[in-house]
Order: sequence, then C-alpha cells, then structure tokens
Amino acid sequence: MLTRMRVRRFKKLRDVDIELGKSVVLIGPNNSGKTAALQALALWDIGLKRWNERRGGKTSPEKRPGVTINRKDLISIPVPNSNLLWSELHVRDIFRADHHKPHTQNVRIDIVVDGLTEGKTWSCGLEFDFANEESFYCRPLRLSEGLQPERQPIPTEASTIRVAYLPPMSGLAAEEPKWEPGRINVLLGEGQTAQVLRNLCYQIHENPRATSDWKELTGHLEDLFGLTLDAPQYIQERGEITMTYKEEGGTRLDISSSGRGFQQTLLLLAHLYANPRTVLLLDEPDAHLEVLRQRQIYQLLTRVADKQGSQLIAASHSEVVLNEAADRDVVIAFIGKPHRIDDRGSQVLKALREIGFEQYAMAEQTGWVLYLEGSTDLTVLKAFADTLGHPAARLLDLPFVYYVGNQPPRVREHFWGLREAKKDLVGIALFDRLDRALPDDLGAEGYQWKRREIENYLCMEEVLLAYARHEQPNDLFGSAEANRRQDVMQRAIAQISNALKTLGKPDPWSPDIKATDDFLDPLCELYFKELGLPNLLCKSDYHVLARLVPKDRIDPEVADRLDDIVRVATQARPRQD
Repeated sequence: MLTRMRVRRFKKLRDVDIELGKSVVLIGPNNSGKTAALQALALWDIGLKRWNERRGGKTSPEKRPGVTINRKDLISIPVPNSNLLWSELHVRDIFRADHHKPHTQNVRIDIVVDGLTEGKTWSCGLEFDFANEESFYCRPLRLSEGLQPERQPIPTEASTIRVAYLPPMSGLAAEEPKWEPGRINVLLGEGQTAQVLRNLCYQIHENPRATSDWKELTGHLEDLFGLTLDAPQYIQERGEITMTYKEEGGTRLDISSSGRGFQQTLLLLAHLYANPRTVLLLDEPDAHLEVLRQRQIYQLLTRVADKQGSQLIAASHSEVVLNEAADRDVVIAFIGKPHRIDDRGSQVLKALREIGFEQYAMAEQTGWVLYLEGSTDLTVLKAFADTLGHPAARLLDLPFVYYVGNQPPRVREHFWGLREAKKDLVGIALFDRLDRALPDDLGAEGYQWKRREIENYLCMEEVLLAYARHEQPNDLFGSAEANRRQDVMQRAIAQISNALKTLGKPDPWSPDIKATDDFLDPLCELYFKELGLPNLLCKSDYHVLARLVPKDRIDPEVADRLDDIVRVATQARPRQD
C-alpha cells in the first residue's frame, strides 16, 4: 500500500506532500491539480518500470544518464510535447556564476513515494530530466550532490507495486475490436474508455484464475440496475467482441443501448476486477452517476477494492463522495496547497457536513463571501459597477455569492458555519430595507438599502422610456416603431401610477414603494400586453434596466456599497498553503 507521495515541479504540482491510505479521495474544484496528482503516481510507476527493465533496479553513477522514457511511453499521461510535464513548462534554469557566461541547469521533476508492504515501510524516489520534446531521462533520486552523488536505492517492495489509471467514462463505441492488453492500456491512457469496456469484461470472463469475479460483477449490476449482463462473445470472423444484457421484461439488447450510468458502473467494476492487488487511480468515478447512485457506487468500489487487495485513489468533484469518505477514508482537499481534512483537531468536516464542500471550497479560494437576496441583485450590482467603471466590477465577475432571501439568520448560520473551517473568512451582506436593525452577531458586515429594495435604484421614467425605444442597449428600432413603443410605455406608466394613487400606495419613483411587486411587474405586464407581445421583461431581467441608467443618475449610495464590497474583498486571505 502507498502511504505518502511528494511531488515537485510536475504540471500544477510545484511542491506538494500528500498523505495516502487504503482508500483516498482527492477533492477540489476544476483545474486544482487532482488529475495531476494521479498522473504523478502514474509517471512514477512508468519510471520505476523502465528503470527496473534496463538497470535491474540498481543505482548508477552520475555519468550514466539514467534510462530514457519516450513521450509515447506515457500511456496514462498523453502529451504532445514532453516539456508539458514540467511546472509552467520550466525545464531549465539559466543563471550566471561569478559574472561569467550564463549557463543552464536542468530542472528536475521529483516524485517520492512511500509505502508499506507486509509490515515493512519503504521509500522510493525518482527524478526526471528533460531531454527533448520526445523524451526525458529517469533515475533514482539523488540524496547528495557532487561528481558521484549518492542516490536513493530502489526498494524491492516498490518494484512489486502495480498501478492502473482509469480516466472518466467517454461513452461506448457501437463496435469494439479485440485488443491486446498493451493496446487496452494505451487506449485507457488516451481517455478512450469507449473502445475498451467489452475487452475488460472479456478479460475477466476468460480469466481461469478468477472464475468467481465475473459472477460477482454481474451480480452487482443486477442488484443495482435490475439488468442481467450476458457473457461477452468474441466473434473471430470479424475480430470483435460483442456484449448484450437482458432487461427485467426479458428483452435482450446490445450493451450500447444501456444508460450512461450503467456503462460507467460497469467500466469501474471491470477495471477493478481486471486489476487485482493494484493501486487503482480513478479520475471522476462519479461521472454520469445521479446523486443517489454516487454514494452507492463509492461504497461498492471501496468494498470490491478491499476484497481484491487493491488500494483506491479517486479524484472527484462530488460532495456525496466527500461526505461518504469523510468519516472513514483519507480525504485530500485540493484548495491552495493540497491538505488532508478530517476530525483530527479540525472543524473542517463539521463545516463541510453542515454547509457543503462547494461552499468551503469557495471560501478557501476567495477568502470572502457576498450575501444578497437573489441573483437579480448580483446582476444589477454588476451593471452599475460596469457603468461607473468601479473596481468592484472585476470582483463581481466571479464572486463567492450566497443568496439568503433577505433573511439575516441565514447569513449568520452560513457565515459562522464556514468560519469553523476558515477562521479568517470575511463577508458583506446587502439587504433590502428591513425596517429593523440587523443582529449584532451577523458575522459578515451588514447593510440595508435606504430605498425599499435594489430595484428602486433603477426606477426612473427616462430609463423605462429608453428601454421602450430599444429593448437592449445595442438593439435599436426604427424611428416610427421606437416612438410607438415609447408612447405605449408612457401610457402604461400613467395607468399604473393612477392605480397606485387610487390604492393609496407610494408613487413609482418613491424610495418607499416595493418597486418589483407594486410597480415594475404590473408595468411590464401591461406594456407588453398593449404591444401584443409576451412579457419579455421579468424580475430576472431587470439588470437590463440597470444598464440603461445614466452614469450621473446612479445614486451615490450604490457607489458607497460597491466601495464596501471592494474594502471587504481586499481584507480577504485566500488559502495559499
């Protein structure tokens, strides 16, 4: 079993130290390095195999450059150029010594893996030197410098480790030729799982040393999906493998007719049964699985892996998988520097269970949170910020925003829950005018609009008439049509204004009117009815009106709140370590 991996200068992993265990879940947002961690283990495995094949596991003096690995040998890490393996493509350092001519020194990828085999601990480090676009060198990691540097010996136990990588499911081909095992590995490495599923099943079915595996695999699928998987058939005349399944009603169909969730589960199980006593690297095993299935399949995978004597290392986005793994398996969060999260003196898991991993991930990534009533508020704020050329515009492009529906208790619950996991989190909450004081223990800075709600700040006759003349800022009507629509809007405004007066409600431009419910919604309904059109301007579209507010007519209070957003965001401390 692998217990630890240390990686330097590989892809996104500049310098990371990751604890491993019997079952490991690497969790985090897109492009955070989870897949790179799996690929680093795959590269270590390739390097170790090549070294043992050509050097018999022995270390070598520095003058022997190590073993050459061709780019095409990287079946689990397909890249068009070998320098893509290095962090930021940085393969050489250029420097001067004693003010003489500059010279270069190779930047090496270091991968050190620790393990435990039959009660004995071991460590195996390899370094990788760039040669050219098509190849690089691999040798045991140096422990000392000099003309004849001491190098770490290759433990016998490390050489017994098998590693198998499985990318996400890519569908299923209508026809599948019979492949040799080497070709299956290449296709898997290239992500072409659609080309190998039947072959994996055929390997399991035909393996005389594991006759019960096929029966177990089909039994799992029948329990999960109620479908009976037929044995794969090799059609020698066509050189292809076919597979069918039987539905509960007795209808027999080709496996290509099955659902994507069934195919994903079959691929995962086939990969496990085809690779016993192996370190299994699974990239997004929850792909194509509905939420209810994700927990069920993860439990099954860990159970089968344990029975097969395998170690499971999975990269996932799923909160369901995270919550399932949190209590019993190793969970590594890829936010900032990859770090383990568990109950060992940490409140992170408590926050994750109560708030959710996505919320925790955003808190760690941004360091601040914005609370609003709903998504319309965000789009209106963004429109105002764009018009003003305010620095908040950039922050509002991709903020960590949480919608609370003008309920201060929801802000308090969410903010303090996240604070359990991220002690330096800061936040700001913008509410409609609630006519009551905000609680002292809100956590985030809280503000109420002086007007009834944010939509009041775009209720201006000139804005509504501008909308009538050209429904979008860059969508001009002809002069006659624009005049007609403006007249219709003016009549609609007058009619709604009179109705509000009759009902004893504030006029449309008052800071006290509930702008959405009492004015804008009935106005838009009446306006488009008079035009003979369906209502094209609902609450979710009011940001269009915000973009028509002239810069000099935007209330100074809006700029003040945007200033507050910038100030709070500037205090944020995103996770870096």
